[in-house]
Amino acid sequence: MEIKIGVQDTPREVTLDSNDTSEQVIAAVNEALAGDGLLTLVDDRGRTVIVPAAKIAYVEVGASSKGRVGFGS
Repeated sequence: MEIKIGVQDTPREVTLDSNDTSEQVIAAVNEALAGDGLLTLVDDRGRTVIVPAAKIAYVEVGASSKGRVGFGS
């Protein structure tokens, strides 16, 4: 699933593909906003992305991006 995170005072968004479900991502965002102040996600390649919760402008949780083949119309 594709996740886009807008970060305040940064011109580009953080984009990653994750094997987590949308419910898991939303729970992680809620926990970061209410708890320790760090949003920590792991992408489908095993890389860890850490974003300070105070700097999160938005989080967009998209549909699964797996299985794309060829030139879409």
